[in-house]
Amino acid sequence: MTPFLQFAIALTIIIAAAKTGGYISNRLGQPAVLGELIAGIILGPSVLNMLHWTPFTDPYLGEGVAHIAELGVLFLMFIAGLELHLSDLAKSGKVSAFAGVLGVVTPLVMGYYLARAFGYEIQPSLFIGLILAATSVSISAQTLLELGVLRTRVGIGLLGAAVFDDILVVLGLSLFIALVEGTGGPTDVLWIVVRMTLYIIIATAIGMKFFARWSQKVNRLPISQGLMAFVVVMMLLYAWAAEALGGMAAITGAFLAGLMFARSPLKERIENSVSVMAYALFVPVFFVNVGLEANARLVFSVSLMLFLGMTVVAIISKMLGAGLGARLAGFTTLESLQLGAGMTSRGEVGLIVATVGINQGLISDDVFAVVVGVVIVTTLVTPAMLRVLFARKTAVA
Repeated sequence: MTPFLQFAIALTIIIAAAKTGGYISNRLGQPAVLGELIAGIILGPSVLNMLHWTPFTDPYLGEGVAHIAELGVLFLMFIAGLELHLSDLAKSGKVSAFAGVLGVVTPLVMGYYLARAFGYEIQPSLFIGLILAATSVSISAQTLLELGVLRTRVGIGLLGAAVFDDILVVLGLSLFIALVEGTGGPTDVLWIVVRMTLYIIIATAIGMKFFARWSQKVNRLPISQGLMAFVVVMMLLYAWAAEALGGMAAITGAFLAGLMFARSPLKERIENSVSVMAYALFVPVFFVNVGLEANARLVFSVSLMLFLGMTVVAIISKMLGAGLGARLAGFTTLESLQLGAGMTSRGEVGLIVATVGINQGLISDDVFAVVVGVVIVTTLVTPAMLRVLFARKTAVA
């Protein structure tokens, strides 16, 4: 079988498994991402070790799948930016800032000291803290929507805080990588900050001034799917420029491109078309590839205690940090617990940060496997906690 045919059948298995897992997960009342992750774990070295089956002899097969998965990361972050409602963020105001900042700082600090207690050096310990600082807007919003409380004070506050959290984590990831790759001197740090700032300013200015107008002009041209081609080109260009020119992670550029296209009058059409492309191919491959690259057996061998420790810290740190921020912003104790519970799920953002970390050599295979386990557990417990806490509110009312 030729390398291309091996690649084609591998993608067939991966996408089919991802969608089947997502369907089963939805039927069980859980987010589809959970089923896709589990499908990847089953296909990966933890269980079936698919890429090492007898028919797959191409040594570059895993690399080809990984490239598709990396595009999936970019599409995920682009969609996250595209779905960002700045009006919701503005409405949540004070609670967004307080819960967002404390929801990042608290897991970062607790994760760092946990990793240090397990004997990790300063750099990987900080990165583990950064992974635990992430949260998932999509999973939280989906759960609140299902509960019918997305537009309540807690729902809007949670959405704003989660978006604030994501922005801080993405920027923190970019700065972390830039500092690691630099020599670390004061001049280098200053140059990193200048490059990042210039990139954000220039990319934002170009996007705000031209994207809405250009998207409309391209849409009127006699080109098949010209609008979508333009969107994809700009997303990839922003992603490339973020890393090559701005010294930031490529996902930051994709996220920023999504924010800019969100201002276009064709936003709904762009979102629908991008979602079809992303969730039909690239995103499922990303989630399954996480399992293909992670060996869950490591969790139950050398890393079981780290897994238990990170899981406990992941839950407590978000409840404590984001909940305290909400309380300081004027929420009641119950509302603060609800917001903190909604911030618990790490979802795709945690996986994206971890994927960047392992690709950059910042974390080891066992830590990556632990992160996958933590993402699965937090994805499971978040809807359950929210259901209990909001049911309590209903009963009190």
